Amino acid sequence: MPPSTSRDRKNPKRVIKKYPNRRLYDTDTSSYVTLSEIKQFVLDNESCEVVDAKTGEDLTRSILLQIILEEEANGAPMFTAAVLASIIRFYGHAMHGLMGGYLEKNMQSLMDMQAKFGEQAGALTPEMWAKYLNIPAPLMQGLANNAVLQQLQEQMQKQTDQFLGTFGLKR
Repeated sequence: MPPSTSRDRKNPKRVIKKYPNRRLYDTDTSSYVTLSEIKQFVLDNESCEVVDAKTGEDLTRSILLQIILEEEANGAPMFTAAVLASIIRFYGHAMHGLMGGYLEKNMQSLMDMQAKFGEQAGALTPEMWAKYLNIPAPLMQGLANNAVLQQLQEQMQKQTDQFLGTFGLKR
């Protein structure tokens, strides 16, 4: 059993302090950390909070946005310019307050479907995956249209319809 930390007893979140010199200090391990390490905390589903060392102001969102910005700049971006422009347009719009919840619910649905797909795919051995990788493109597309992906698409369409319906809008 791992040793108990102050985080276990006092605060379920890992607290990272950001100092004026822009360094990030992990109060749990008493060491400085990088944005890459904070990204790994997120990937490991470890809850963390970043606070300004002087003021105590919560900086978590700004640090997470900084990590996203770095990810977008490296390799294949997830957000197109059109998606980012659409998000910007929601600021100050009447639907501004609902957009965050809408995106959060859809992200949760996507993660739930990913977990279900992972459970179903978990039974496949590496040899079976190798066979799938050698399947011709048309057959592979058929596999991509499996029930889990269809369920995800239907659920997201339903949530979009409900979201737009609250404003009397239809697709």
